[in-house]
Amino acid sequence: MDARDVLSISQVAERSGFAASALRYYEAQGLIEASRSPGGRRCYERNVLRRLAFIRAASNVGLTLDEIRAELDELPSGRTPTKADWERISRHWRVRLDEQLAALQRLRDGLDSCIGCGCLSLRRCGMSNPGDIAATSDGAPGAAYLPAVLRRPHRLR
Repeated sequence: MDARDVLSISQVAERSGFAASALRYYEAQGLIEASRSPGGRRCYERNVLRRLAFIRAASNVGLTLDEIRAELDELPSGRTPTKADWERISRHWRVRLDEQLAALQRLRDGLDSCIGCGCLSLRRCGMSNPGDIAATSDGAPGAAYLPAVLRRPHRLR
């Protein structure tokens, strides 16, 4: 391997936008790999940048760490993933994205009608929570009236 194909943790952090601590965490979680220099420093192959870009995109779509790991596990070992490899695994995102888009549109449309109606009464508003009835509805934490897809805990930053 050419020395130009090996990056230090600070170079990977700078190029990827992830903090060094995140890189160490992703390594511990098996999402990326590093080798060690004779002095014990982490060394990354340049192709780790592609995996990190995938992790960033997948987390923005809402995939959990376990889902991201499962997708990355589908990549071939022993060769650089091709465009076809990336297309195959990112195809799984379509359902998730469609679900999120629909939920966001419902939320947007509900807020527009609520804010635009001018009733100024939270007692009659469909988005309000008089008497905290949402606490007994489904037992879900957080904003109970948001679609479930929008209540997923945010991960990976």
